[in-house]
Amino acid sequence: MEKTRHIYTEQEAYTRLSALCAMGEQCCWDVERKMRRWELPAETIERVTRRLVEERFIDEERFAHAFVRDKFRYNHWGKVRIEQALRLRHIASRHIEEALREIEDTDHLDALRDIIEKKRPTVKGRNNYEIKGKLIRFALGRGFEMDEILKVVGNLDDEE
Repeated sequence: MEKTRHIYTEQEAYTRLSALCAMGEQCCWDVERKMRRWELPAETIERVTRRLVEERFIDEERFAHAFVRDKFRYNHWGKVRIEQALRLRHIASRHIEEALREIEDTDHLDALRDIIEKKRPTVKGRNNYEIKGKLIRFALGRGFEMDEILKVVGNLDDEE
């Protein structure tokens, strides 16, 4: 049996997306992507997005701040990965920079230290050099900067 696809009107799209935006922060890129999946015409996508922005359901600056807070606090992402994710969503550089300033350097370093300490017991290697390499790659994948990683991983020798 073939499932029929619902074709949304402009008003239906607006209603669904305004409800989505009311539940949690969204950016223009996210809602436009959703409307493209619904195969709405480009003019409709533009009108609905503009209306959501005008009525403040979408605010990219507010989105950037919420995104940074959530990804840092709950996903334990570093600034580099957060910045990349925001750039992929076409958030303006000024909003990204402003939102990233919310993360204190000491908090960022503490978060890195925490994830390294939690990961360390699970990492297997023939020697200390190999273990450190794996920890460095892990932290880079989480979006932390190399100089910070080297500070934390370099201190592992002192603690052991």
